[in-house]
Amino acid sequence: MKVVIVGGVAGGATAAARIRRLDEKAEIVVFERSGYISYANCGLPYYIGGVIEDPEDLTLQTPESFFSRFRIHMNVHHEVTAIHPDRKTVSVKNLQTGEVFEENYDKLLLSPGAKPVWPDLPGMDSDKLFTLRTVEDTFRIKEFIHQNNPKSAVMVGGGFIGLEVAENLRELGLDVTIVQRPKQLMNPFDADMASFIHAEMRKHGVKLALGYSVEGFAEKDGGLDVLLKGQPSLHADMVVLAIGVTPEASLAKEAGLALGMKGSILVNDRMETSIPDIYAVGDAVQVKHYVTGEGALIALAGPANKQGRIAADNICGGDSRYLGSQGSSVIKVFDMSAATTGINETNARKSGLDVDTVILSPMSHAGYYPGGKLMTMKVVFEKETYRLLGAQIVGYDGVDKRIDVLSTAIHAKMKATDLKDLDLAYAPPYSSAKDPVNMAGFMIDNISRGLKQWHLADASKLPRDGSVTLLDTRTVGEYSRGHIDGFMNIPVDELRERIGEIEIGKPVYVICQSGLRSYIATRILEGYGFNAYNFAGGFRFYDAVMNDRALVEAAMHCGMDK
Repeated sequence: MKVVIVGGVAGGATAAARIRRLDEKAEIVVFERSGYISYANCGLPYYIGGVIEDPEDLTLQTPESFFSRFRIHMNVHHEVTAIHPDRKTVSVKNLQTGEVFEENYDKLLLSPGAKPVWPDLPGMDSDKLFTLRTVEDTFRIKEFIHQNNPKSAVMVGGGFIGLEVAENLRELGLDVTIVQRPKQLMNPFDADMASFIHAEMRKHGVKLALGYSVEGFAEKDGGLDVLLKGQPSLHADMVVLAIGVTPEASLAKEAGLALGMKGSILVNDRMETSIPDIYAVGDAVQVKHYVTGEGALIALAGPANKQGRIAADNICGGDSRYLGSQGSSVIKVFDMSAATTGINETNARKSGLDVDTVILSPMSHAGYYPGGKLMTMKVVFEKETYRLLGAQIVGYDGVDKRIDVLSTAIHAKMKATDLKDLDLAYAPPYSSAKDPVNMAGFMIDNISRGLKQWHLADASKLPRDGSVTLLDTRTVGEYSRGHIDGFMNIPVDELRERIGEIEIGKPVYVICQSGLRSYIATRILEGYGFNAYNFAGGFRFYDAVMNDRALVEAAMHCGMDK
């Protein structure tokens, strides 16, 4: 059997090695357009920032090492220009010599990846404008910084690459501004959770221009002006464009393969395309979202590697299936970690799901053990069924651990109420006897048993005409340092003695700093016959989100975010 693989990074290299492990006699030929195979895309921003010092550390394998171990021919600087399914060949161009030839195959695997979105805007030909997708892109940015010593940079786009590059450029001492059309960074997160990411970026001196549309670029004063719709232009010594990626599926389209959303390659759960003996994996394919069951494009290394293994199994006569992608991911944002899995509240509602959320702010480990830090967790679940749909966490320690537990729970199709029953490891330096994931389960279990919540979206709608009671149960000192207008203050420890101050028959909307004391107050009120609602997230959460919204709006109307 002869297998030809197009693309030698995550999915392609994984598939090649797996095929060899399963079939020692197979002839395996890989064509990679760039000069590198099996490299660490996710590490590229950290090489720019100097965290990774040796460029060789980015390359997991070389063509020579791959051949030495697997006897697989890795042909770099070779571009596959056409697929001929009728005669089972591909046309290949050697980019160094210009030679063009055809290569035959028994099985063909496409792993072309995705390419950066490159909009048709004025000034896109500037040598001060960069994207980051390949090792060559990284070296180009690194060389520009070394030769020109830029003092300022604009990042266009606020996704994973945008934030990672912004952080690394900032660590190099550059003045950095992130510009993007949405009013939040990191769209996998809900806007309320993104507020904490915004605060961390601002804390480290990154300016945010959210809700701004880029209309082009213009060379000026030795740098580049970023032209903004309805706003003064931004000037910088360099600009990095990271507004997303699109599937690299031109080969598949020209060969007549069925295509999916945004021109991606359609595959089944065996990673087979619409033409026999042709498989496809990685960022170029449309997958099923594991939670919604809908088509999705999820450009992450983990799914690409799994798909490469599954395709290899099936090429070698097996029957492996890809169950879908959850989009589980984590990102370092200076000192903070931010992680997500499944779907967020925004997308769940867009999908027509009737959802609820719990928001909590637990410590990363036992409060009595030194060094514990707060994290903020948001868990999304379906009403009535309590199906676990997704989670987001931002914090400084233990974030990745909890998101992986929640990701596993979603994959196992656990109910959100089942989180309370998980038996998770505990020692004071690592967790609490009630782990944050358990705590989320306890909260959702309470809701399933009748506890009522109110949410941030309700805050502005609550009547101030006396028809409801608005109650803040924090201490007098906490209340005096900031509170929501219209809320009376009775500390929770005084509530039983002062219960007469709350009018019988009116609903009571309760808040505290993190949600714990207001929960206790809600139970007390229920015990006295009141109809009480606990605020999801606490005043800390409310204050962070509202402050962020004010800063974003002020920046849009009064100038750049500071």
